Amino acid sequence: MESVMEDYDYTIDDLDGLCNLDPNLVDINTQTCIHSIICAFGLIGNALVIITYTFYKRTKTMTDVYLFNVAVADLIFVVALPFIIYNEQHSWLMGSVACKILRSAYSINLFSSMLLLACISGDRYIAIVHARRSFGARSRALIYSRLICSAVWLSAVALTLPTLMYTERTEEDNPGAANTTVVCQLFFSEAETAKLMKVLVPSLQMAVGFLVPLLVMVFCYSCIVSTLLKAQSSQKNKAVRVVLAVVVVFIVCHLPYNVALLTHTVSLFKERGCEAEKIKLKVLAVSRSVAYLHCCLNPILYAFIGVRFRSHFRQIMVDLWCFSKKYIYATRTSRGTSEICISGRMSSEGFNNNMSSFSA
Repeated sequence: MESVMEDYDYTIDDLDGLCNLDPNLVDINTQTCIHSIICAFGLIGNALVIITYTFYKRTKTMTDVYLFNVAVADLIFVVALPFIIYNEQHSWLMGSVACKILRSAYSINLFSSMLLLACISGDRYIAIVHARRSFGARSRALIYSRLICSAVWLSAVALTLPTLMYTERTEEDNPGAANTTVVCQLFFSEAETAKLMKVLVPSLQMAVGFLVPLLVMVFCYSCIVSTLLKAQSSQKNKAVRVVLAVVVVFIVCHLPYNVALLTHTVSLFKERGCEAEKIKLKVLAVSRSVAYLHCCLNPILYAFIGVRFRSHFRQIMVDLWCFSKKYIYATRTSRGTSEICISGRMSSEGFNNNMSSFSA
């Protein structure tokens, strides 16, 4: 996820003397390593969710539709992340169009995935807290979930327009550095537009991309926990732990970055000291990387933690094994291999039919 911190230019007037704000080589290498790991796990996890819903598990509920779209949103970002890393380290060699598209990828992912997570919490609230009244309505409301997802994607694109319109690939003189630096950042020709957008863009990110989903999740999951604690169920403790994990992970991943972003935005139009600015940017970079982790954890928290979903994942592994046996060791395929594959399917289906969970 791209951060707003890189979208601001810092002039000598803002700082005490010459100040080189470029990260050092150790920080760059560390961030590259962490982001590569996030990209790899995010790609695998979200791709498995999409494959499962596409080939193994029909989207039977509203939550299924939301989960599929969350995986698509996260996949957009993890696919864009390696290109962002490469271009940041090679002066944006891919040009201005790639600059705009890649910078917008985070914004679309942020708004769409956060709003969809709020939709999931709302659907679970209705399904559990108002279970009796909503049973028939939810089964008939599947088409509405697709309309809601369409509205979420359109809203995400609309909220990303300022980033898409004003992001440019530019050269800037960096005080304290020997050469000019090619950057991809928000660029404005008028001072008034700059002041407006430098506040509007991060404000939208903090409000729509964090605060609103957080409030919805806290309300819905608080009611859900209260309902579960009153229920006579052997699995209620596990369900409560899942709910708490979802909320805690969301807060741990996104609260530090949004606090750092708020602090940074408030200080934009004030005179800042060089060392304080360096510390603030480092905090932003670290908290941004923590926020990136959420796209890796979403598949675990919302999909793989469900028993039925895990059974489909096992089925994928069995089918991949059978596929490799068929095409890599074609000359050795036998009746025994086919029986193992069929056995795996039957085992998965039995496991699926006899178990259930809060998130399945």
